[in-house]
Amino acid sequence: MGFEILAALDLRGGRVVRLRRGEFDAETVYGMDPVATAESLVSRGVRWLHVVDLDGARAGRVEQSDTIARVVAGIGARASIEVGGGIRDAATATRLLQAGVTRVVLGTGVLADPGLAKTIVERHGPASVAAAIDVRHGRAVGEAWQDGAAGTPARDAIRRLEAVGVKVFEVTGIDRDGTLEGPDLGLLADLVELDAGQVIASGGIRSVDDLERVQDLGCAGAIVGRALYEGRIDLEEALRRFGSG
Repeated sequence: MGFEILAALDLRGGRVVRLRRGEFDAETVYGMDPVATAESLVSRGVRWLHVVDLDGARAGRVEQSDTIARVVAGIGARASIEVGGGIRDAATATRLLQAGVTRVVLGTGVLADPGLAKTIVERHGPASVAAAIDVRHGRAVGEAWQDGAAGTPARDAIRRLEAVGVKVFEVTGIDRDGTLEGPDLGLLADLVELDAGQVIASGGIRSVDDLERVQDLGCAGAIVGRALYEGRIDLEEALRRFGSG
């Protein structure tokens, strides 16, 4: 398996945006039409879209079902799509998977109840789910990264989820997310060392060199957002270089 580049498509109010460190008042808008943005990314060779319903993450329930459905209808036959944000129960996960989503990304729900991940793995298989390990001060937090969320030690969270069948962990250093300051290599190395499954890096990636660094650590892929939208990473070159295109 090659190193996979996942293009981030963060949705808020029907637009494509990026937040800085997950702060809703630090938003940059990169597109008014998510389907057109998705089409552009896939036409350039992207094989995975990482779609996040930011409104859903904040509300605790999926808020942008219609937009997600349009993205799936538009490009689902040509690329894999994972969706996160507000998925707090197995019924919602099942509905998304049956609608054509390749994989659901679960954070708050499975940190509180690993049994939720177990249910989805048993119903749909381990390839249908990834765990969002969003880390602040060494702890995996959910609740849309709100201040005061207690969280769980990141290593413990991964071990608990590994035990119920989760095999993909998407690790974000919250303080790096949307900053273009580089990934948290220490955090990623620590969690790769657990050898608990595939680790996908997220947060702060700004260059092809950063992609190489996280690949060298043993990560199976990386989620890239702002660096793509601002042209800091030549997408076609990166896809060729990492064998993802």
